Order: sequence, then C-alpha cells, then structure tokens
Amino acid sequence: MAPPTPANTAIIAGVPVDTRHWIGGERIASASPISTPPSPLPSPAAPTFTDHSPLDGTPLAEIARGGPEEARAAVAAARAAFPAWAATPPPERARLLHAVADGVEARIEDLAIVETTDNGALLRSHRRGVMPRVAHNLRYFADRLLALAHDDFETRGHTNHVSWDPAGPAVLITPWNAPLMLASWKIGPALAAGNTVVLKPAEWTPLTASLFADIAHEAGLPAGVFNVVQGYGAEVGEPLVADPDVRRISFTGSVPTARRIAGAAAAHLVPCSFELGGKSPLIVFADADPERAADLAVEQFDNAGQVCLAATRILVEESVRDAFLGHFLDRVTKLTQGDPRDETTDVGPNIHPRHVERVDGFVRRALDAGAKVAIGGGRNEELGGNYYLPTLLTDVAQDSEIVQEEVFGPVLTLQTFPDGDEDEAVRLANDTRFGLAATLATGDRDRADRVAVRLVAGTVWVNCFFVRDLSAPFGGSRESGVGREGGDWSFDFYCDLKNTVTAPEPKGRARHG
Repeated sequence: MAPPTPANTAIIAGVPVDTRHWIGGERIASASPISTPPSPLPSPAAPTFTDHSPLDGTPLAEIARGGPEEARAAVAAARAAFPAWAATPPPERARLLHAVADGVEARIEDLAIVETTDNGALLRSHRRGVMPRVAHNLRYFADRLLALAHDDFETRGHTNHVSWDPAGPAVLITPWNAPLMLASWKIGPALAAGNTVVLKPAEWTPLTASLFADIAHEAGLPAGVFNVVQGYGAEVGEPLVADPDVRRISFTGSVPTARRIAGAAAAHLVPCSFELGGKSPLIVFADADPERAADLAVEQFDNAGQVCLAATRILVEESVRDAFLGHFLDRVTKLTQGDPRDETTDVGPNIHPRHVERVDGFVRRALDAGAKVAIGGGRNEELGGNYYLPTLLTDVAQDSEIVQEEVFGPVLTLQTFPDGDEDEAVRLANDTRFGLAATLATGDRDRADRVAVRLVAGTVWVNCFFVRDLSAPFGGSRESGVGREGGDWSFDFYCDLKNTVTAPEPKGRARHG
C-alpha cells in the first residue's frame, strides 16, 4: 500500500508538490478566507483555489489562496532578509545561485512533468530546452554579477566610480505560458543584484514555483531571500505591488494589468519593468528562401500559439503569396496535435477553457467580418477540451480586430504587400499599438538592414526566430512594455546605480595606510 499523501501536498505525475505559500523560509497556509472576492473570482471565497490541468481539465491541487495578510507577510520577510543578503559578498551570492541551478538540473524530470501537466506545453521541450534554460538563466546572472564593472573615468582630475547597489525587496509577477523559465529570467538578476524576492506566479500555473522554492531552500538560500505567494492578482497581487516596502516590480502579462500595477507603484515611486503583449509581424519578401520562410511561419504555432513574441501577422510580397501559402499549408497539415506528453506531438492544448473561449471569439468575429479560413478555424473536435486547431485566416483588413489585437493562441493572419514596396511592408508591420518583436525573411542582407532599422520592435529576427541570448536587451516598444532586461540592463533595473566621485590627492601629501 502506498504511503498516505501528506496534508497540503499534491501528487503530480508521481511528484509531490507543496500547495502552500513559501514565506520567510516556512510553508504557510492562507490564514483565512478572502472576505470579499472580486468578481469573477470563485465565490464563496475560501483559503484555497483549485488548479486544473489543461490536458483534460482534471483538478490537480487545492492551492493556498493568498490575500492582503499573506502579501504583507511575504514583503515583511523579504524586507527583514534584505540587509544581510545585500551585504553578502557577490562571490557568495553567485555561489548560492549556482547551487540553486544545480538543484534545478538535478530535478529537471520532475519540473518538466509537473509543468507540462500544469500548463500543457510539450514535455519534450521542457525536458530538453525549457528546464535546462532555467538553470542556465541562474548561472548566467551569477557569473555576470562577478563581471559587472564600469571603467572609472576622470572629470577635471576627479575619479568617477560607478557601482550597482541592491535596491530592496522585488515583487515578480509572472505569466502562465512558460511559468518557471520566465520567472527565472527575473529571479536570477534580482537575487544576483542583492535584492530579496517575492514571486507571485500565475494562478493557472502555480506548481513549479512551489517546487523551485524547495530547491532554493535545499541549496542554502537564506530564509526570506526568496518567497512565493500564491493566489489571484486582484486578491494578493494588488496588495503586493502597493506595499510601501517594495522597491522593484517586474511584471509579464497584459497591458490592462500593467496599467493597474503602474498606478499602484506610482504612489511610492517604485520602478517597474513591464513585458507585455505583442502582435508581431513576419515579413516575407520575394527573395526569401521559400522553405525557410514557411518554416518560420509554422514556428509561430509553438506552445499552441501562446508566445508573446509570436509573429502572428504574416505579411507576404504579392508575387510569392500563393507559393508561400502552399509551402505553409503543406507543413501545417503534417503537424500532430495531441497530448503534450507524447514525443510525437507538435501542438498541445491551450491553457484553460476560458482562454479557449477567448481565442475562438476572436476567430468567430473575424469570420463574421469577412475573413476566410485557409486552415483550422476552430476547436479540435476530435480531441475536445482545450485543443484549438492551428489556424490561418486570410482576407483580413488592416484595421480589423484580428490584425490589431493579441489573440495569444494558434491563430495567424495572412496579408500581402505590393512587389518591391518596402515602405508598405514597413507601414503594415508598424501599424499596431504594439512593438515587441518582428521577423524578416529575405535573401538580401542590405534589405534586411534597411527594413530592420525602420521597424518598431524590441527584437528583430532575420531569417530566424526565438534566438534569445541573455546578454541582449529584451523588452518591447509602445504598449509592448517598459524597460529592458537581460545582461547588464537587468542589473541597471534591479539596482540603484551610484557614482562615487573622488578628488585627487593634494600634491605632496602622502596617502595613509
């Protein structure tokens, strides 16, 4: 007989996961029910909420449901731990981050299967790419901390020395589409910088954040340096970002939520970093390699289209439109949609029934407005549940909702621009309120350089997609974000930069000591 499951523990594909908060080095259950849950959150409010698997809707766990009390406790723990952590020498902070990375690597299989069960992304990707990247992210910022330096410079004989000082507790609010990997992009530099952290993972994918807390604790991270508070944004996220002891806020998610966070942060002048939505273009010129261009387009169905960087607007030069479409459709028909735990699956489910309704709503409204379906166009009726067919819509207007708004599902649109008209290609590419990324397919390097410099985007890929080096700045323009993270830009955000100016020694006076 199997041993009984401990209280406050969920067993996910054989992996035990604690369902409570991690605050001040201890597991904490929610203190009491939320008194007035904001609509449309579950009511009556309870000290837990149910986490469901996108694979089949199965309830996975009852997760501690944080509120103002848990938010205050987590920030207080981070505040109390901050002086000692900030004073910890950089080599020791780096050593501990490497120890956490070691722990991640030792548990890649556990993390991979739990995350796939919780968010529906491909298991093979989690095993081979995503979870190893979590460890890599931590190691990169640990090593970058030790190399962080700015050359001293002189002003009228005075020496200027630039340093990066820890800022204080940082609140990190992360999304559900790549929960632990995106969290580690923030956790790594925040901890390396000497800040303490309160992580609020998305309520649809709370599980790997809890496992990460165990890993960090086992690696020796001091109590209060890293904290996890579970729950809904309206109940626990809002008091977290409004706490006067918080000194940095980093958020990945929607534009409306970012506006609310910015409003709360403004009261205490807390610096914010926002990575928000995207409606990125893929521009295919006639001189592009047609096979490569089609491959780039199909890559946009990665993670069932739930990728902020996805180039969902395909803009093709008119003369190659039909040839491109033929190559594209040939590839899409060969994609396998199904259980993401299966090695042969290419496209898994979307995250949640409510999100599938949202995606389908965009498609239905587009069809009502005159769009045509080249492939897909609805739910996968054979699989049911949260599975939505990889979809391409044609005959869409530039000012239509489907072209202008982020769908965040496996839905692409196809438009054309006149042969040789780079100006029109750029106009269409830039004609949204977003500016997160852009992808170009062209065989002309000079054209790539000309077009790239004119695109409003935080990242431009030329004949490639999703190549992301941590040394590069990452973020968006317009409503796709505020600020940049990555490399030294992360330290610039998570730290208070200081310039120390020292007068020259008077002539003839010996230096003491």
